[in-house]
Amino acid sequence: MSGKNKTRTAVVALGGNAIIKEKETGTISQQFRNTRKSLVGVVGLIRDGWDVLITHGNGPQVGNRLISNEMAHRMVPDMPLGVLCGDTEGAMGYMIQQSLFNKLIFHSIKKPVVTVITQTVVDAEDLSMRRPTKPVGPFFSEKDAQRLTRDKGWRFMEDAGRGFRQAVPSPYPLEIVEIGVIERLLTQGIIVVAIGGGGIPVVRQPDGTLEGIDCIIDKDLASSLAARMLTAELFVMVTGVDKVALNYRKPDQVDIDRMSVDEAKRYQAEGHFFAGSMGPKIKAATEYLDAAPKGRVVITSPEGLKDAVAGHGGTVIEAG
Repeated sequence: MSGKNKTRTAVVALGGNAIIKEKETGTISQQFRNTRKSLVGVVGLIRDGWDVLITHGNGPQVGNRLISNEMAHRMVPDMPLGVLCGDTEGAMGYMIQQSLFNKLIFHSIKKPVVTVITQTVVDAEDLSMRRPTKPVGPFFSEKDAQRLTRDKGWRFMEDAGRGFRQAVPSPYPLEIVEIGVIERLLTQGIIVVAIGGGGIPVVRQPDGTLEGIDCIIDKDLASSLAARMLTAELFVMVTGVDKVALNYRKPDQVDIDRMSVDEAKRYQAEGHFFAGSMGPKIKAATEYLDAAPKGRVVITSPEGLKDAVAGHGGTVIEAG
């Protein structure tokens, strides 16, 4: 993007699983409560003078919408997956926007917050369109997953030892259509919520027009793309754990405080990070740092964000 005069830009990606936590039913009151908690560290960034773009996941939320589709299909028309991405981007953007606006008032910070409904271009021929890889929705037992596969034709994948989740296509993000608008808003001191759920997936036609496609884009990979396009100095991924770990949930688990981008790539190649959990985050981190060698990546929980950005927690990944 342009070499704008700016302070410092941070892209903060909130996980959909940080807003609907494991073992919660996902009521709207639970989601608002979790959203407010996840924004404590973001307020600290804003107070310290960062221009902030907030992105968010939507896996659990879209999964719930898919279940609603199935339960109500005899009464109302099904909504396609791409449209459900836009649906959740608006609803979750509203939660984040209002929750942050209220927090800023409490901290006497006068900053506007706006949600931008965002489209992300993908390739219709991406391999993932034929081989679903993105877990969405609630966790199922193996028995229930087998039953739904048999009865509904759903596809499932095991998710980091936590159970089975429905798998949907997740093509690689190529272009964020509204990135220029997002950049202009940031330069005006406006806090932006955008690229929710990785953005609404679209394909670009030969004449330049856009058409929706049914899939879900990984929000960390899309957020990494945004961080590169905005030349952001800080890329934060908020997730359900305090730190990245090797041998996750095994007796010999080792939490990582700091690692270089080369170490992150090596651990990824060794199979330490699962596709349904930490894998996309590490890929997003390394792609960002390859393009921004002076940048910094922080991966941590909502509760640990404030301390992690200050260098006292979480996992920090840097080029050196």
